[in-house]
Amino acid sequence: MSLDAHDTASRHGRRARYTIVSLVLNPVWNTSHMPVRQTSKREFIALFGFLTSLTALSIDAVIAGMPVIAQELSGGADADVHLIISALVLGMAVGEPVFGPLSDARGRKFAILLGIAIFMMGVVLAITAEDLNTLLLARFIQGVGVAGPKIGSRAAIRDRYEGASMARAMSIIMTVMILVPMLAPALGELVMLMGSWRTIFIAYCVLAVIAALWLSLRQAEPLPLERRTPFRWRQTLATALRISINPRVMPSTIAAGLMFGCLTSYYGIAASIFHDIYDVGGYFTTLFALLALGMGIATLTNSRLVLRMGMYRLSKLALMGMVASGALLLAFSAASDGAPSLIVFMLLFSCSLFAVGVLFGNLGAMAMEPLGAVAGVGASVIASVSSAVAVLVSMTSGHFYNQTLIPLAICLSACALFSLVLVHKAENSELVPVLASIR
Repeated sequence: MSLDAHDTASRHGRRARYTIVSLVLNPVWNTSHMPVRQTSKREFIALFGFLTSLTALSIDAVIAGMPVIAQELSGGADADVHLIISALVLGMAVGEPVFGPLSDARGRKFAILLGIAIFMMGVVLAITAEDLNTLLLARFIQGVGVAGPKIGSRAAIRDRYEGASMARAMSIIMTVMILVPMLAPALGELVMLMGSWRTIFIAYCVLAVIAALWLSLRQAEPLPLERRTPFRWRQTLATALRISINPRVMPSTIAAGLMFGCLTSYYGIAASIFHDIYDVGGYFTTLFALLALGMGIATLTNSRLVLRMGMYRLSKLALMGMVASGALLLAFSAASDGAPSLIVFMLLFSCSLFAVGVLFGNLGAMAMEPLGAVAGVGASVIASVSSAVAVLVSMTSGHFYNQTLIPLAICLSACALFSLVLVHKAENSELVPVLASIR
């Protein structure tokens, strides 16, 4: 072959490889040139409800497999298996402050698709994990990735809707978020019947691919070029600092993190509670769903009561109820060697979860209230800080878990009491709007 022919073949080979790489990466890196399609309102809500549910599925579906994971990767020792939940939330805390400004600068689809790509890298690592440390690293990567759909979807909904229309769209998506925690462990258990606990992560991969294709092929970029904000580290950090010192934002954000921490603490040990303490593992998914149902009912109840009572008053009542139910659970647990009757646990813990269901929406609204001008960066800061607080709470509670309900009861009552103080502080602070930093 002549030198010219060899150069021509090399150029064609490079061009072919470039074409293949472009076809693979174009959905992430070049979303602005995709076919433009304005989805219907129903499809838009269904799509972003599905994208948002990836977070809950990532947390909850693996719960059913945690006893098996402990047996296979830790030789039956489940002392650190609760970190499977904490590692994911820690990854979210790292990813959330990045994807907010990124979605403002490069578009919502870019942030979401990049997040899904990172999430799938973590899923592949989890499928091949041979020890618990590798699985925890995989879960951390999944958490970083799932922050993309979480933050990007919220921003996309805000792009398309406002006022009452946005409230209606969010209420429908919240209904999906209520159903997912109820059904995810049952889904994980069903998937495991077709294989091992690794099959759960294969299912994650399938769902992520479906989400990416649906978004890529059916949804136009919600944020047009003229509305994008160039990413500047100095400006973003200055805005984040203004948010962090706001007298209403941080108390509400930390309180939200404490409530999320109580929830993730429970998720980390839920399988052990029903399998080891009460020996009702065969009914685990049913009992888990019943408790999650109480939280869902609370979310729907809150949407009706908050207009009449106000979010601060309703939140304080919910926190006082949570302090009481946590203290009662602690008293019953201490009086029965850490294991009160199953009926007592279900009743008292459902009261705590009902309170958490009331608080989630209200605490988020309190934190966002002063952030009208910097809602994008603010949502990232709030999500990241609350996730970081949740990790500290769940890791601490999980560390002291000793196959009794005492550590969980202490966690519930202590976090609720501290949150009550924070909410009272926020309520009595001056409402100072956070302004965007000027370059």
